[in-house]
Amino acid sequence: MIVMSRPAKLNALTRDMRQDLAGLLRHYGDGSQVRGVVITGEGRAFSAGMDLSEVAGPDPDLLSEMNLFNDITRAALTTEVPVVAAINGVAVGGAGEMALSFDARIATAQGAISWPETSVGLTVSNAASLFLPRLAGASRALHLILNSARLNASQALDIGLLDDIAEPDDLVPAAIQLIHWWTQPDSSTAAHLRLMRPPLRAVEAAMAREVAAVRQVQESGIAQAGIATVLAGQGK
Repeated sequence: MIVMSRPAKLNALTRDMRQDLAGLLRHYGDGSQVRGVVITGEGRAFSAGMDLSEVAGPDPDLLSEMNLFNDITRAALTTEVPVVAAINGVAVGGAGEMALSFDARIATAQGAISWPETSVGLTVSNAASLFLPRLAGASRALHLILNSARLNASQALDIGLLDDIAEPDDLVPAAIQLIHWWTQPDSSTAAHLRLMRPPLRAVEAAMAREVAAVRQVQESGIAQAGIATVLAGQGK
């Protein structure tokens, strides 16, 4: 199990944390040590997404920041074992988007997924422009992003973004049980993960479009203004 552990900051993901997460997925994802990977957060949040304090200022390198998120998705999609998100609280922005690329998502009733990007001049990452329509349908995906929607666990379950809702004490055990069910002896799970996950070329194409979009909002100044507004609201 991988635990995002920065509870005082709602597990907001620093650059180092994103690099470590991709590295751990690659390390354990070859199937030689574990039957699957569960990713969760410590405390009351799954993750608040990217740590915006690292990109405060007039000239942030948002393309590099996005690539650190995208590499988590690349790592998750090339594992030989299932990857399951155990969403114990809010999953904001890039954190919710990376979870869309995992093989399953289970949440507690306190879990929620939030996409604030449009309202603050940022853009989606982690090939969310591919995964969200794939899971929720194209029209609904567009509305969720343009509305900067926040879905509670029940709403996310209803539209197919979650696979199950569990009690807090049962969340991680439920994720582990799902992995055990999928990886019984002599199962062909690894082969079917390769078949059922979207092709990497399609994922990379979606990421390339997202990178172009973040470049546009950065060059226009919209992104910098949005980041400053969010940080001001957080008292930073």
